[in-house]
Amino acid sequence: MDLTILIPVKNEINNIESIIEKIESVIDINYEILFVNDFSQDGSLDLLKKKELSNDKIKVINNKKRGLGETVRNGIKNANGKFFTILMCDGADDLNDLKIYFDTINNENLDAVFGSRFIKNSKIVEYPKIKMVLNRIFNYFVSLLYLNKYNDYTNAFKIYKKDVLIDLEPIISESFNVFLELPLKIINRNFKYKIIPINWYGRKYGVSNFKIKELRSKYIFTLIYCFSEKILLLNKEGRKY
Repeated sequence: MDLTILIPVKNEINNIESIIEKIESVIDINYEILFVNDFSQDGSLDLLKKKELSNDKIKVINNKKRGLGETVRNGIKNANGKFFTILMCDGADDLNDLKIYFDTINNENLDAVFGSRFIKNSKIVEYPKIKMVLNRIFNYFVSLLYLNKYNDYTNAFKIYKKDVLIDLEPIISESFNVFLELPLKIINRNFKYKIIPINWYGRKYGVSNFKIKELRSKYIFTLIYCFSEKILLLNKEGRKY
């Protein structure tokens, strides 16, 4: 299996068929779609089970604990692909970027490829204004703290070698902050990665589960945790000489 596409699902019944069709029409490598249901209450699980029965590329898992962190941990544990990407069910990400992700990480022997929606040749459509401002402030702060030119840490849509993700464990985040934890740990451990421009088009159906007020403390905790890890790893490396 070349690629596992993890798709978190929480009340996404109006987006499931569309995201499957997009993947099937664009991605032409050996892949599996791993849907992880996070306590949906809108019929998403019933639809996913029907799709699983009729499509051997689809696998469905139920979270036993709520949260995107648990979704990602379950995804990594159950993935069969050499490479692993997280694709949100809302269809906002560009599937053509996933093709570029795969070619880049595979052909250049990288451990991860990080997309950015905020560099030259990227494109954003209908991004909420308040969320945009807060996103830019926080990501800019992380870049300064890490002395790193990357500027889209919090976006879910990246690609990794599965074995590298296993090396990052334990993954401790509970919610959307898991998408910050993964790239920071990649950087902390000096894995090989590349930054490329990607596109984002906005959600067409349903309501985002992202709640800014609820997640502020989680993002700050994850940043402190990962930066502390970075310092500890630097000190450990320094003691070798």
